[in-house]
Amino acid sequence: MHIAFIQPSLSGLLSSAALQPLAFAVLAAQTPPDIKMTLWDERIESIDWDATIDLVGISVETYTACRAYAIADRFRAKGIPVILGGFHPAFAPEEAEMHADSLALGPAEALWPQIIMDFQSGKLEPRYQQHPLSEFSDVRFDRSIFHGKRYLPLLPVQYGRGCRFKCEFCSVAAFYPRVQYRPVKAVIEEIRESRTRTLFFIDDNLFSDPDAAVALFEALIPFKVRWACQTSLDVARHPEILDLMVASGCFCVLVGLESLNKENLVQMKKAWNLCSQYDILLNEFSRRGLMIYATYVFGYDADTPETFAHVLQYSLQQRFFLANFNPLTPMPGTALYQRLLRQDRLLHKSWWLDPDFRYGAALFRPKNMTSEQLTAGCFWIRRQFNTHRSMIRRIQSPANHRDLKRLSTFLMANWITRQEIYRKQGRCLTAPLYEHTNRDNLK
Repeated sequence: MHIAFIQPSLSGLLSSAALQPLAFAVLAAQTPPDIKMTLWDERIESIDWDATIDLVGISVETYTACRAYAIADRFRAKGIPVILGGFHPAFAPEEAEMHADSLALGPAEALWPQIIMDFQSGKLEPRYQQHPLSEFSDVRFDRSIFHGKRYLPLLPVQYGRGCRFKCEFCSVAAFYPRVQYRPVKAVIEEIRESRTRTLFFIDDNLFSDPDAAVALFEALIPFKVRWACQTSLDVARHPEILDLMVASGCFCVLVGLESLNKENLVQMKKAWNLCSQYDILLNEFSRRGLMIYATYVFGYDADTPETFAHVLQYSLQQRFFLANFNPLTPMPGTALYQRLLRQDRLLHKSWWLDPDFRYGAALFRPKNMTSEQLTAGCFWIRRQFNTHRSMIRRIQSPANHRDLKRLSTFLMANWITRQEIYRKQGRCLTAPLYEHTNRDNLK
């Protein structure tokens, strides 16, 4: 038996910044050893349509849903069964099942062995639903499926799932209703076996549980690794934990600021992220030499066309390592999507399937600007923050150039980000399957 796992790309684009997709390492660890496995990650390689395959498993994100469905339809037309899993099918199962023989709804590690058994016996069910409170502690990862593939030299590691906060625009809490952790010992053993010295903890919020975070940081200290993570800003209110992060090898934190406006933070259910304290808390990171990757969303009710210039000035003043400036995106399954749907403000209800939608475009009617102004403002601030002049200004932060590794990280990450901005903006999500941009044509 031969199973092919597929990670679709965004509209056929190859990526210069792809990380190992850990969902497939989880499935590989749950697959019997006598079954052949192949991974095609469209972000870095093409699909071999002529290979002899018995079963296809595709991970579907909302931005790649249209392409995932087209891939699934092509295999099914050849008589090859397809299983769809991931966030998007969990929130839009009726839509996804039109392109699949079976759906894996929710985290798939506990479902996969049963799915394989049912397939082999000819009794594949239309849907498999994992219990939302199923245990995460025993999850294993088999990274052999990534061997020979050109990913970023940054090892993704997962310690926990979920986030203690319930931000309106975020689908994490809906997919993972509680925060769960793997044993620290298992995480450390995985890092030891990888022999990789630079890590990225992909947890949605590494600081969801302070005690769990401290246990991990203490265990990391002897290994002399360098690592980055996503964390909520409130960790900066705990200087002793920040010191421990640095001692354990942390060099970069990705922090969701989201907005500089208190009204917006209240509306998005993130009032605890007090913007009045941003300067103080961000300085706690910077003075310890931590590079800061900030993220923002634009389009909440207090935003105006003048907001973009204000946020740009602040971000340059802070000399952030990187920053994301995103139009507010109503993902299916989120409270934001339901609210905008009730208010009749969505421009495209199933925007991920709409041939008129373009990447980077506004998806709804904001209150204090037009949708065109939201689209243009986000693209403008992305370009301005990533000019060469901006990079020269931001690299002057001691955290961004304190040693050769950080300097090279700053230069490489900013160069990649600049390329990605121009390649993705205006991209149609419904591009045909034959469109797969060659790496030599990247501008």
